[in-house]
Parts: sequence; C-alpha cells; structure tokens
Amino acid sequence: HRRFALLGWAAAQLARGADPHWAPELVHAHDWHAGLAPAYLAYLPGQPARSVFTIHNLAYQGRFGPDVFTGLGLPSSAFQVNGLEFHGDVSFMKAGLYFADRITTVSPSYAQEIQTPAQGQGLDGLLRGRAGVLDGILNGVDDRVWDPATDTLLPHRYRMPEGRRMAGKALCKASLQHALGLEVRADAPLFVLVSRLTEQKGLHLVLDGLDELIARGGQLALLGSGDAALEDAFRQRAAVAPRRVAATLGYDEALAHRLFAGGDVTLVPSMFEPCGLTQMYGLRYGALPLVHRVGGLADTVTDCTLEDLAEGTANGFVFDDFTARDFGRALRRAFALFARPADWRRVRATGMRRPAGWAEPAQRYIEVYRHAAAR
Repeated sequence: HRRFALLGWAAAQLARGADPHWAPELVHAHDWHAGLAPAYLAYLPGQPARSVFTIHNLAYQGRFGPDVFTGLGLPSSAFQVNGLEFHGDVSFMKAGLYFADRITTVSPSYAQEIQTPAQGQGLDGLLRGRAGVLDGILNGVDDRVWDPATDTLLPHRYRMPEGRRMAGKALCKASLQHALGLEVRADAPLFVLVSRLTEQKGLHLVLDGLDELIARGGQLALLGSGDAALEDAFRQRAAVAPRRVAATLGYDEALAHRLFAGGDVTLVPSMFEPCGLTQMYGLRYGALPLVHRVGGLADTVTDCTLEDLAEGTANGFVFDDFTARDFGRALRRAFALFARPADWRRVRATGMRRPAGWAEPAQRYIEVYRHAAAR
C-alpha cells in the first residue's frame, strides 16, 4: 500500500506545483494503484488540478486493512462511506471512483455492467450514483505493431484486399501448423487461444468443447501461462493428440503474432472482459473471434446470425450464456461457416476492415478531459 500511496501523493504534489517549471491541468489515474491521486487532490488547499480515473478491471481493488489509513497522510474525514472506507477496510479503487472529477472505463458495455450487482464488485451503488460522469471508451490497438501487411514477425505478410483468398494468410497457416507439429491441412479450421490461463478467461469451456472440436476436424493452438491445473490440462490434451492440439506454455511475442496470422478462429470465451485486445488482434489478422457476449467483446464482435450476414455486419461468433452448451453452439456455428468458403471470406473481410486504432478513442478522451477541466 505504501508504494502506490506514494505514487498518488507524488502525482498530487506535482499537480500542486512541486515542479516550478510545469504543472498539469489534469491528472489521469489508472486502476487502484493510482486511486489515491484523486483523493489527495481533493484535500489539497486551493484549486488543484482536475482528475480522471480509469477502471481497467474492477475486480482488482487495492483493498487493505483499516490500520493502514493512518499512514496515508489523509485527514480522518476521508475514512468514511463517502470516501475510502469499504466494509471496514481501505479501498484505493473506491478512492479513485469517489473523488475523481470524471470516471472512464475501457468499453461501453463494461461501463453498464459495473453498475449492476453481478459485476459491480460491491461498488455498483457508488457507480450508479456517479453514472453522470462515467464514460465507457473502447480501447484501441497499436496499428503500427498489429498490422498483417507490415508485421515483420510473420513469415508471409498480407493485407485486405489481397485477392479474396488471401494467399499470404494461407501460407502463414501452413507455416504455423508445421512449426507446431500440427497436421498441415488447409481444410482443418485452426482455433487459436492466446491468454492468461485463469478462471476468468473461460478456459474450462474450451477444455469441455475440445473433444467436439477435434471430432469435427478442427485444431487448437494455445499460447499462455497461469493456473497450474489449466497448464497441466492443456499439456495433457496436446500429448494425447499432438497432431490436433498444440500447447505452448509461457509467452512468446513472435508466436502470438503468428497465431493470429495463421489462425482461422480466435477463442476469447471470458467470464467477464472489461475490454479485451485479443479479439481485436484476431479481427485485424483475419482470425474470426469466438467470444462470450460481455464487456468489450460484446462491443467489437457481431455474431454470424442470418440477419447480420445479410446486412454485412457479422465478423465472428458470440454466445450469451456462460455454459459449455452455449459455447458448443458457437463452436458449431464456426464450423458451419468454415464449410461455406465464400461466406467465410466475406465475414473475414468485414472483420479486417473494422477500425481498431486509437484515433476515435483519443478524441473521446479529449472530450472527457475538457469536461473534467471545465468543472
């Protein structure tokens, strides 16, 4: 708690003129680690800088016992329900939510979800009370790094349009299959999963659906690390079917790029997902996302329903209920679309054309800054 309290205190001191040559108009604090910055600003004398607080994941709150409060350098009045106090403890996250002039989070859907008891982590009442200053702004990706047309980590680069069959992506798939020891087959849909291996990410749904995935002729390539039980489970599945399942435990930046480039489907079945970047990488690289309809996943992926296919808006596969049954249905939709190559190419092109950079989100943040500064 001390190291991050000091981070917030230092930011507030800079905002009050600790540097005689520069003082910010606004302090933008992110997640619980910087949550005390708005609190310190609120108690400084005079007219301190305004503040914006961004929630990246409400589940991590920086919660500490009440005994730490006396060492934070805040007045006793700050330790109450209308302040840092949270069920008798000190919550750095709550400090940011309560004292900031404006609040943002990383997708419009997540901004709504955290105002509900189901995903509000006990702070939904406070967030509903501050809904008027809460904005959901979808994250972007760095399109200088994540672009299959210029990505130097790929064995073959490609772009849209490159001819409807995208020869470069097909070559990336064959190269990836060979490198991972998978059977090199263009007609085998390759599902890729790049993730932290945690319960939040819904990986038990993938394990439950793996037999059907293999039986239908699919392949799975995983890159990730985390929970030891999940690591063991995927390692064992790869050992049983090495030509169908590849599990690389750890993280490898180059392999991550190659997985999105070579994959047909990007799996992101998270229980909750404030924004998610993995599905955006999948879209840019033509690996259609298969996602749970939550948070930023719901805001970026449109299911391949008949009406969305007809309107040209479909760009992936979405399931509503966080169950093996609903995940399995989305999996079968992916196989059904893959069996219709012309429709698959059309949906893939829709996904690759979706804007995913920072230009629009940056403008939204500028608007938030202006509103905060005008308070």
